[in-house]
Amino acid sequence: MSSVSLTAKAIRRSFIAAAATSVAFSGFTYAEEATAGSTAEESVERIQVTGSRIKRADMETSSPVSVIDASAIMASGATSIDDVLQKMTASGGAMTNAAINNGSGGNARVNLRGLGANRTLVLVNGRRMIASGTGAASSVDLNTIPVSMIQRVEVLKDGASAVYGTDAIAGVVNVILKRDFEGFEMNVQTGMSGHGDADETSIDFTLGNTFDKGNVVLNAQYTKRGEASQADRDFSDCPIAEKGEPGSIELFCAGSAYSEGGHIWGENGADLSGRGGEYHEFTDADRYNYAKDSFLSTPMERINLSMAGTYELSDSILFFSEAMYSKRWSDQQMAPQPIWNSAPWIYQPKSAGGWMTDDLLPWVEDGEEVSYGRRMVESGSRDFSQVVDTVRVVVGLEGEFENEWTWDVSYNKGKNDSVDTLANLHNIGSINDAVLAEEFDPFLQSSWEGDSIAPFIYTELNAGGSELDIAAATLSGDIVDLPAGTMGFAAGLEYRKESAYYTPDSLTAQGLANDPRVEPTAGSFDVSEAYAELAIPLLSDLPLAQQVDLSAAIRYFDYSTFGSDNTWKLGLTWRMTDDLMVRGGMSTAFRAPTVSELYGGKSPSFDQIKHPATEQTQAEVTVGGNPNLTPEEADITTLGLVYSPSFVEGLSFTVDYYDIEISNTITAVDSNYVANQCLDAGGNKINTDTALCQSANISIDNTGRIRFDNGLQNIGQTNTAGYDVNVAYVFEGLGLDWKAGLDTSILSEYEEFDQDGVAVDYRGYITGGVGAYAKLKTNFNLTATGNDWSATYEARYIDGMDSFACKDDPSECYAPSVDAVVYHDLSATYDLTDTVRLSGGVNNLFDEQPPYYSGNNDSNTDPYTYDVLGRYFFVRASMKF
Repeated sequence: MSSVSLTAKAIRRSFIAAAATSVAFSGFTYAEEATAGSTAEESVERIQVTGSRIKRADMETSSPVSVIDASAIMASGATSIDDVLQKMTASGGAMTNAAINNGSGGNARVNLRGLGANRTLVLVNGRRMIASGTGAASSVDLNTIPVSMIQRVEVLKDGASAVYGTDAIAGVVNVILKRDFEGFEMNVQTGMSGHGDADETSIDFTLGNTFDKGNVVLNAQYTKRGEASQADRDFSDCPIAEKGEPGSIELFCAGSAYSEGGHIWGENGADLSGRGGEYHEFTDADRYNYAKDSFLSTPMERINLSMAGTYELSDSILFFSEAMYSKRWSDQQMAPQPIWNSAPWIYQPKSAGGWMTDDLLPWVEDGEEVSYGRRMVESGSRDFSQVVDTVRVVVGLEGEFENEWTWDVSYNKGKNDSVDTLANLHNIGSINDAVLAEEFDPFLQSSWEGDSIAPFIYTELNAGGSELDIAAATLSGDIVDLPAGTMGFAAGLEYRKESAYYTPDSLTAQGLANDPRVEPTAGSFDVSEAYAELAIPLLSDLPLAQQVDLSAAIRYFDYSTFGSDNTWKLGLTWRMTDDLMVRGGMSTAFRAPTVSELYGGKSPSFDQIKHPATEQTQAEVTVGGNPNLTPEEADITTLGLVYSPSFVEGLSFTVDYYDIEISNTITAVDSNYVANQCLDAGGNKINTDTALCQSANISIDNTGRIRFDNGLQNIGQTNTAGYDVNVAYVFEGLGLDWKAGLDTSILSEYEEFDQDGVAVDYRGYITGGVGAYAKLKTNFNLTATGNDWSATYEARYIDGMDSFACKDDPSECYAPSVDAVVYHDLSATYDLTDTVRLSGGVNNLFDEQPPYYSGNNDSNTDPYTYDVLGRYFFVRASMKF
């Protein structure tokens, strides 16, 4: 069989695969749909596949590529692409989304292989997207990419630094936007949870026109999302804590020791609560339920504007342009601020000749040192808000020489600016000054109310942003005809400059907001790069070697921050027969430290922990950048099999093995791990001779809160390995067209090594801060299509896991593990007329609740991993002509 006819077969099956699953069949992608009356062979053309810059007709490459087409995105009801990408079985770890109230900043990010959003490269039309979001962003906020403009998404699950440069360690997400669209399309969608909250409305339109010398496509999308409260779900309406001895551990509605009315720790052992206005011995009933003031799903409003256009300057030169603009308004809400005095106050009651209230007598003596914590309910909840503007413009020329070599030059400009505010904070520095000046009695309840506290309340105002400039030139074509086929090549030059900044509020920068001070971030770097790629046919038309091709790529880079180096990739595709192909690859990859990682100022993070030395469930962790960081380096191996049996028309099967070994890993160690390695049950420092505990500088403050440093470091190594298995089947039956798909990821290894070379195994564990690493995840899709309707069922399976916080002794935990979870989704479409389509669906059909586990992240569960909204309904009307 000729390579063209075989490619036609591959393209036909790629359409099968792309429609069969929301994360389509790995291994195939497609050029464009055949026009009516034409055959697939007639519409084959050379295009560029994600993972290579060589244009080719055969879409089967040495690297696994999954395709998510526009119809699969629409069927899911997603109004943002993160809704789809985060459900991929290859995604894991911690991914920010609407369910992340604490610390998300309204951003949405994808995390392939659980290796971190900053190790997943996001492209738009094959070119870098500006790092965006709040602060000095170092990865792409997916809110900036309009769903309605997407033609398809190609996900390369392999390292690609030799082709694309830094960040492409875990893989590449390449979002292909509509470019040749003609006509008018409009979609209106609305949805709501079964609890009547988290309502979401989206409206978009796309307008395209093709004329003699070019085309233009315009798109606008508006999305508004409402909130849901943790108080409105049984699983999250109160923070759960555990008490008791192993074998008799009980759960109770707990919360924070920084309680309403104040919490007092006396030097001589007094432990008092002022809840209710009168002081008494502190009990668990005095803890503050911070869940009732916290969002479960966060509100957002977003506008996306997009444009793409081309114009033929001559028969061989085409001008192209892309422009994207997004504006986001997002909010989070958390409980009123907890405040505490960093140094004890001296109790001086009036009855003893002092100036303070006598209310602490007889529990506290005159002249006794007193530590104080309070939940500032009188001032209201902490209200976070962000306004984020992101713009990206690409202009360039592409053309073809007489020898059919193609070229392009382009300039890619991106800019992101953000302003975020935090209302109802308190200037504890000024409060402390007022106490020392005997002008503010902290133990008198009325001091914290009305006009007395008003001068100390303020709104924090922070600003941040990033900027990207890329000038690039590429050349590709066929070099020479070899016995087994034509050798293709691509080469190019790139210059990239990135800068970012974050300017915290002046009071916050001085550490006067009670939290530790937040330092500013500012910096930039530039890099010059050159790369080359070859596609070399080795064998053809031989027994068990119908076609054997070798691919090779190399990239040289020179960074202003650390110098020069190179990275390479080798891949092999061995098509044994029409039905069977084996593929594999070996590569090196790298990730250069970002501006925020290099120059990020120190700032506080309050991480969930479980430790016997304290009853507090949060540790105060100081995080920040490190100017001495050097690049991460990775060795990546993939090996796969693609099987499409000719005796079962429409069936495709792939299995791919991956092994990623990252050295010089830039990361911070899990907070639970640090606390348990460096502090014993009595609160004493241990392992003080290790690099981990020396750098942590751990301690317990006077309120019982654990504190330590956990800044970024090149700590050692991260190793992960596993398998991706995919089955896609298209068939006819009962007078209908059927498409079925099964996508499975099996995690066989995930280890991180700390500064001392000690392996930390995350495989099969769910954590309190870095997400979950299930051993098995599976998505199943089944679609039935009639003349004017279609219906899709999807099941998503997440394997059971053990709690990382209970790893050393599960008997000390009430819930040291979570069971497997299965989500069921239904959707359907109906063509009312030739131009109007109605559709809708139900996600999480059986209202599966997220599981509780000891050492959880937030909402008593892990919102990085599980659906927290429950059953969700959506309907959509579409018009196209």
